[in-house]
Amino acid sequence: MFVRLLNLGVIAALVLAAAYVYDIKYQSTLRAERVAKLRHEIQRERDAIASLRAEWARLGSPQRIQALAQRHLELKPLQTQQIDSFDSLPMRPPRIVQPPSDDPIGAMLEDDLTAPTGSIAPAPSAGKGDRQR
Repeated sequence: MFVRLLNLGVIAALVLAAAYVYDIKYQSTLRAERVAKLRHEIQRERDAIASLRAEWARLGSPQRIQALAQRHLELKPLQTQQIDSFDSLPMRPPRIVQPPSDDPIGAMLEDDLTAPTGSIAPAPSAGKGDRQR
């Protein structure tokens, strides 16, 4: 009797092991198909990117833009009166350079003390009609 129970237990274990191996095989097949599908999608996206880059290069070519500008824009040729000399340009505003300091952070803090901020009310100015007490 014990031998029969042992045989039934072994047969049940073999059936369960076979079912487990089949499940593993099925899952690996599904994952392999998914990997192949993702690789195909990646390749299709790379091809689309290459196609879009080629189209972008074609649309942005200077010869094409020049032809479109001549066809659709009413541009006049450049006249020599439109070009001005550097002498007629206004002077660049002077750039204020702080002298070098041994303590650059302290120099920045000193400069910030003189700048008005929103938290400090401006000092009242004494006008003609104001009295001083």
